[in-house]
Amino acid sequence: MDSRVGTEQPMHDQQPGPLAGFTVGVTAARRADELGALLQRRGATVVHAPALRILPLADDTELRTATGELIARPPDVVVATTAIGFRGWLEAAAGWGNGDALLDCLRGVELLARGPKVKGSIRAAGLTEAWSPASESMAGVLERLLGEGVEGRRIALQLHGVPLPGFVEALEAGGADVVVVPVYRWMPPEDLAPVDRLIDAAVARAVDAISFTSAPAATSLFSRAEERGRLLDLLAALHHDVLAACVGPVTALPLQERGIDTVQPERFRLGPLVQVLCTELPGRARTLPVAGSRIEIRGHAVLVDDGLRPVPPAGMTLLRALARRPGWVVSRAELLRVLPGAGHDEHAVETAIARLRTALGAPGLIQTVVKRGYRLAPDPAADSKCVGAQGS
Repeated sequence: MDSRVGTEQPMHDQQPGPLAGFTVGVTAARRADELGALLQRRGATVVHAPALRILPLADDTELRTATGELIARPPDVVVATTAIGFRGWLEAAAGWGNGDALLDCLRGVELLARGPKVKGSIRAAGLTEAWSPASESMAGVLERLLGEGVEGRRIALQLHGVPLPGFVEALEAGGADVVVVPVYRWMPPEDLAPVDRLIDAAVARAVDAISFTSAPAATSLFSRAEERGRLLDLLAALHHDVLAACVGPVTALPLQERGIDTVQPERFRLGPLVQVLCTELPGRARTLPVAGSRIEIRGHAVLVDDGLRPVPPAGMTLLRALARRPGWVVSRAELLRVLPGAGHDEHAVETAIARLRTALGAPGLIQTVVKRGYRLAPDPAADSKCVGAQGS
């Protein structure tokens, strides 16, 4: 998967996909290739910037000690939070020669699964979960435990990469003896360059959306932006222009805590997450009738009568300026002010307009108004409707 911003996907003769012309950042460490492939099949340009890496703890003394304590003194309840974490725990125990002992321990306890994926891992190990919340959230697990009463109960909690603030404390306040099982930890990526490029692209509005599949990924992205002095710029982009798409409500928390609106699928899976993007991003595109054609202005391309036309950044800047007042003349001076790197050279506007016309493949969409500027050509059908309305 390409980590570069603006990498163009091949243009084909068939109908463009729902995400054609849009650029989506992928912050996932796990299953990033799968998510990227789903997005690309729908036409998106993908910027892969894993904000985290998973550090397995198979040789970690903390995990081994916790496992030994549970085998020696089995808990009443075990909470399994992630499929990869639960499998990793069993594999690590097997590597130490304690695999069968751990399975025997788990067969005799109340086993709670946070969601369907970890439920599948439990069953694959020959075990059976006692319960799983419909919400797939740790809040639902905590509510059940506290509702049952936890005083005097021994509860093992398999962590999913980061501590769960408030979860352990709430159980302990209720009188539980909590044993934390840290199977793996999230760490910053070894190569920070892709993350830096994604931050810069978001600030420059060169990506249309950023997808998040874990809360730690969002936290890590913000931390890196803060280290580089770009946090406020990144937050401004996410507040106003760059869509934040999260796989579920737990993932969305670090963004919502900063006042960022997010979109989420009803089912917390990669496929539904992509479908949300397929609905939300085209819904944000500007669609206009121009000179008998229908144009839809997307992130880095324009649909002209359903044909996708890639447009360079300078051209997109000018097109957006013209589209803010369709049919009205926009002066060269005004276009010069929004054209990046143009300085005071009005000739740069003429050059950029010429390239924009070429990119659109329909020069008549943009009219030159002599000595005044440029405008999107009026649409005859729209004009006739206006005339008819005025004459009635």
